[in-house]
Amino acid sequence: MFKSFCVATVLIAGSSGVSFAETAAETAAETAAETAVERGAYLVRGFAGCGNCHSPFGPEAISKELSGRLVDKNEAFTAIAPNLTPAGRISQWSDAELSRAIREGIRPDGSVIGPPMPFAMYRGLSDTDLNAIVAFLRTVPAVESDLPPSEYNIPLPPAYGPPVETVADVPRGVTVEYGAYLAGPVAHCMECHTPFGPMGPMLETDLGRGGFEFPGPWGVSVAPNLTSHADGLADYSDAEIATMIVEGKRPDGTGMTPPMPYGFLANMSQDDLDAIILYLRSLPPLPDVG
Repeated sequence: MFKSFCVATVLIAGSSGVSFAETAAETAAETAAETAVERGAYLVRGFAGCGNCHSPFGPEAISKELSGRLVDKNEAFTAIAPNLTPAGRISQWSDAELSRAIREGIRPDGSVIGPPMPFAMYRGLSDTDLNAIVAFLRTVPAVESDLPPSEYNIPLPPAYGPPVETVADVPRGVTVEYGAYLAGPVAHCMECHTPFGPMGPMLETDLGRGGFEFPGPWGVSVAPNLTSHADGLADYSDAEIATMIVEGKRPDGTGMTPPMPYGFLANMSQDDLDAIILYLRSLPPLPDVG
């Protein structure tokens, strides 16, 4: 029932002659050289793909970036992605309140944010990346918009889980662990590419199995299987997978359809793309649904 429109094991560095301590030190140095706003911009305008739901379609996607729009209208709900610029109501929220809304789906007044925000994924956002996203949102140009609130014909839960106190950083690198973090909490690939049950994505039993349908002006897109099964990615090369992710183009040259945020995904670094592909290769094989 919950329709998501947005588009959820470590490799040992010592095997290449580089110690874990050296790798961690390099990661720390890289992180220190990057400001919070720069990291936030990379995430929001990159594979987090916030604008895929929170920016208008068409030419206004740039001039009215993150000013909100209608995301989905169906029998269960009419979802309106709110204005995330300083002209929106989040300007009245503290950084801590905005962080809680993003990661836990709870507004300052205690009300719950409904789908399609992927809270099953966002609950795993690290404190560092969450703070970076908030820092960047404070800097985007203010854009006025007149949007109604979302409407839900289904009951919303009182919360999406217990309060999240803190989430540690996952060391950056071309590792399965970091790829899992990027494909899960950051890019929420694993929510859209996992079948939904009555309580949401079946992450514990069907992770990456595909089969979820996305109706839109393009027709109906079906999220493909991302596991290592023959129904999934087993027969694709890493280069072919990379092209599908960042260009939306299959090996036979045919184009793929929304809501995959190809333009946002194209902004990720090569190392981050490689980490995601490495993680996808590690998913246990599952056949297509049905």
